[in-house]
Amino acid sequence: MAQSVGAEPAGARFAEIHQLYALQSHLIDSGRAAEWAATFTDDGAFHSPSYPEPSVGTGQLTAFAEQFAADARSAGEVRRHVLTNLVVHSEETADGALAVEAYLQIVATPRGGDPRLVRFTTVSDRLVREGDAWRIAHRTVRRDDA
Repeated sequence: MAQSVGAEPAGARFAEIHQLYALQSHLIDSGRAAEWAATFTDDGAFHSPSYPEPSVGTGQLTAFAEQFAADARSAGEVRRHVLTNLVVHSEETADGALAVEAYLQIVATPRGGDPRLVRFTTVSDRLVREGDAWRIAHRTVRRDDA
């Protein structure tokens, strides 16, 4: 008998989702673009006012992450995503999706220099269960300076 998403213990679900966000940060920061894009659904969407257009679907998400890595290399910087204050809203929608919010800082450290905060944002995601893993179906980023 299949276990419904709602039957999953809350602590286990939180740990699994927290791991997804930690993995995402490590993947994009280390230039593993295709793996980062795979943390989204095939038609996943990434909307951020920091970029001119949303990235939708695996191809665009991969290209977005590749460009992020290329920009860091050309600037001679190491860029890190620091995700904190993760909130997993307990109410699931009829299709089993979850809402997740978190704070996200992007920190850049130039070779031989001091780190600087590039931006501070709030991330709002819609997560869905695909097989044995959570995936991001839709991400909206809000900048604190906007």
